[in-house]
Amino acid sequence: MGLALELEKAGIPSIAIHTHVFARLAKSVATANGMPTARQAFVPQPLVDKSPADLRAYIEGVDPISKRPFMQEIIEGLTSALNDNDLKGMSFERSNPRFLEADTEDNLRELFEQNFWTDFLPIILPTEERVNAMLKGTSHPRDEIVGRLSPTAFREDWEFNVEQVAINAVMAGAKPEYLPVLLAMASSGVTAKSSSTTSFAGIGVINGPIRNEIGMNCGIGATGPYSHANATIGRAWNLLSQNLQGGSTPGDTYMGTLGNPLSYGFVFAENEEASPWEPMHVRYGFKPTDSTVTVFRGGRYMSSGFGPREHWEDKMLRCLTAADARQSPLVIMDPIVARLYVDKGYDTRQKLVDWMAANAKLPAREYWNEMWVQTLIHPLAVAGVEPYATNLKAKPNELVKVFQAHEINIVVTGGETQGAWRIYEGTRMKNATVSIDAWR
Repeated sequence: MGLALELEKAGIPSIAIHTHVFARLAKSVATANGMPTARQAFVPQPLVDKSPADLRAYIEGVDPISKRPFMQEIIEGLTSALNDNDLKGMSFERSNPRFLEADTEDNLRELFEQNFWTDFLPIILPTEERVNAMLKGTSHPRDEIVGRLSPTAFREDWEFNVEQVAINAVMAGAKPEYLPVLLAMASSGVTAKSSSTTSFAGIGVINGPIRNEIGMNCGIGATGPYSHANATIGRAWNLLSQNLQGGSTPGDTYMGTLGNPLSYGFVFAENEEASPWEPMHVRYGFKPTDSTVTVFRGGRYMSSGFGPREHWEDKMLRCLTAADARQSPLVIMDPIVARLYVDKGYDTRQKLVDWMAANAKLPAREYWNEMWVQTLIHPLAVAGVEPYATNLKAKPNELVKVFQAHEINIVVTGGETQGAWRIYEGTRMKNATVSIDAWR
């Protein structure tokens, strides 16, 4: 879309090609970027695993959106002169009213649902009084800019302030003392509601004294809905993500084909007191006494196990190599498991991370057949970026590493009722460990 914009600025007609399931999204992105008359053509979905004959039939067939011959759309799009509407683009009024018209609670809740401002669970209506009470949880002024979010890299970023975060915190049922956590998460720039077709969700891990100050659960049921703080902070992050990034509407600003139940909220605290290792946030340059949140994008796969038992290496490696390469593992383990690894010589978290990275391997033919590897890593390999360039030279049956050590994270949490561990997809985004103390 960006190339089309530059070509049109130069007076050169262009046409973008999409699959038909992205018609609403493509048109809304064009409009959001000031190109409401952008020329677009569509072919059927899917493209993956289709034969050359099937794909040729798409080209020689009918555009499923316009119902006109596909090639006719292409030829006309490239040869028709640009008119004044094509060249002038458009601008938007981006301000939002702070208040809605007064109405009954039932009508207002229905309005919120109709506008996709909720997750369709009951909300607390954000009255002025409730928002003012929420703002007492931070010393920062209500009009201070917190950050920017967007559902995808192809839509404009929306800027938002402290008050707007507080509004979503009220809706989720959060308490004022949780607000610094939410401000830190929002300031990371990482959305909990990504519009990826692969159905990402957000994951947040809390470290430091704030865990105990606000009553977060890091014991029995740590990653479940058994704490007011855990549940409402996770929910509020998802609500603010959809409302402060321009929406999360299926078929428009959200395209996850399966969706993700973690989008109701997945925020938990590390059990630092029971862990034999230093807290996770220390790995990213913070002191143990600092309160932080680390945000991850992922949640699309999960595997689990117990132990380490007699053949723990085989089990762990099967789970790691079954994960999507390039989509980082977030290993969540009960303190029992962590202490057993210490007994086996892994007296630091990093030693276990290094073992995982060194031993999780796939035959090159399988590694390079992964969708994410083809999409994200293969271009780096071709450009000579290591270690991917070396891996590209590997013979089909030669083993190559699936992950680098910096891509793997381990969090210790849970109530010590079972030596259980799980692996979730959890890609830590750049600079995504954020100080909560800075937002008090």
